[in-house]
Amino acid sequence: MKTFSTAGPVRPDEHYNIPALSRWDMDEIRRLIREKRYFVLHAPRQTGKTTCLLALMERLNAEADYRALYVNLEPAQAARGNVEAGMRTIVSGIAEDARRYLGDQRPWEGVEDVLRKFGPHGALRGLLSRWSEENDHPIVLLLDEVDSLVGDTLISLLRQVRAGYPDRPQAFPQTVLLCGVRDVRDYRIHDGDNQVITSGSAFNIKSESLRLGNFSHGNVAALYAQHTEATGQVFEDGVIDYVFEQTNGQPWLINALGYQACFRTKDNRIRSHPIALGVMQDAREQIIERRDTHIDQLGDKLKEQRVHRVIGRMLADTAGEDGTIPEDDLQYVEDLGLIRARPQLTIANPIYREVIPRTLTWTTQVLIPQETAWYVREDKGLDLPKLLDAFQQFFRENGDAWAGRFGYKEAGPQLMMQAFLQRIVNSGGRIDREYGLGRRRTDLLVQWPLDADQGFHGPVQRAVIELKILHKSLEATIEEGRAQTADYMDRGGAAAGYLVVFDRTPDTPWEKKVFVKQEQYGKYRIGVWGM
Repeated sequence: MKTFSTAGPVRPDEHYNIPALSRWDMDEIRRLIREKRYFVLHAPRQTGKTTCLLALMERLNAEADYRALYVNLEPAQAARGNVEAGMRTIVSGIAEDARRYLGDQRPWEGVEDVLRKFGPHGALRGLLSRWSEENDHPIVLLLDEVDSLVGDTLISLLRQVRAGYPDRPQAFPQTVLLCGVRDVRDYRIHDGDNQVITSGSAFNIKSESLRLGNFSHGNVAALYAQHTEATGQVFEDGVIDYVFEQTNGQPWLINALGYQACFRTKDNRIRSHPIALGVMQDAREQIIERRDTHIDQLGDKLKEQRVHRVIGRMLADTAGEDGTIPEDDLQYVEDLGLIRARPQLTIANPIYREVIPRTLTWTTQVLIPQETAWYVREDKGLDLPKLLDAFQQFFRENGDAWAGRFGYKEAGPQLMMQAFLQRIVNSGGRIDREYGLGRRRTDLLVQWPLDADQGFHGPVQRAVIELKILHKSLEATIEEGRAQTADYMDRGGAAAGYLVVFDRTPDTPWEKKVFVKQEQYGKYRIGVWGM
């Protein structure tokens, strides 16, 4: 039985799949190969790059015009700046993959000789030159995980490939494709003092940079339809739209949601049970909470300074206050798949938008001395005014010290509020979040089931909490916030709305910052908390 792939390359005989070579323009790929171009393919992790390269190798070898070879360079990452160890790993990897995929033993026969004769800074060029001369067909070399290499090992690889470039195709591969998360312009090589000493200029023979895109809505529908065809289990109306909206087409997330809903949930292994929207919403929450490898890697990236400079600004909404975001940082974070720069700068998809603040606040959240039961009313609903009163006092007593615990200090108040709220809501509710540069607010939609047995399939309390930093006068900030809160209440179907205004003005006394009052905006009564 086939299933959804959530680890490693897709195997068409084992996994539901979108045909790999349909995800890029094969006419363009053929043109680049025919014109003897060297080019780059890049995309975020777990989007299907390796699957596509393996499929390309298989197609080219079946057509017999070229001899194509896929090689994964990641094992050489451990060598770091040790070029001798790194190049031995790389040339041995090429030789082994030629044996495995092509049944060609000749590269193995030359490994020790080229290492001895040319040394680490010439062995790769020497091996590829000999192998190209011995072949009846031009070689197409597909190098995966190139940007996992660091330091002198990466420099040596790029420069040896560049040195052999004029000899193609008779004495060097006709085409070399470099594949990784980042474009070659962001290959950063550092010296012992952590200074950048070269970049994409070490591979200035690059002709094109291709990016492997996400799945389209049609791809999602086609992938899930394969499950229905194989098992008879149907997806109810709205499920495909929801999956695409939550993932923005990110392939791993789409497969992970499908696997969670259809295979990990016991009741849904009964194929007569349709996959309803509520089931897929539960699956979303489960993969976020479980922090599978993909989600965990995303959290790890948040520790990098280049990522911090972009995401921190988006969480704090400090547009225009601290200058522009460096272009290289912006491009790097987009290459990682964390953000989309167009049509406006935003987190790449709603799942990542939820994961980022949860990851940043987790260690703080578990230390907050609060219990959900304190805020549950007799009618089983959440007493959000009581909760906001408690947070206001907690923030007054601990705000400066606790906000400094976050690595993202510029977004400390917003993250602290979300940590406090998540601590209470975690026991059964959900929080949807919207934030980003230029919004001048963070929108939180709290959803709390009123019937424990039915969960989100029964009645649900919905409330909006709007977070704003005081950027202008208090009156103007509240006026703007009332309109924004009411708008989000409309969009979220919320019956209650609350506005929280953080005053970060230096030396302002707490007595002036702290207040609670009620505001009217059209048909909505909105509670306002200052702190």
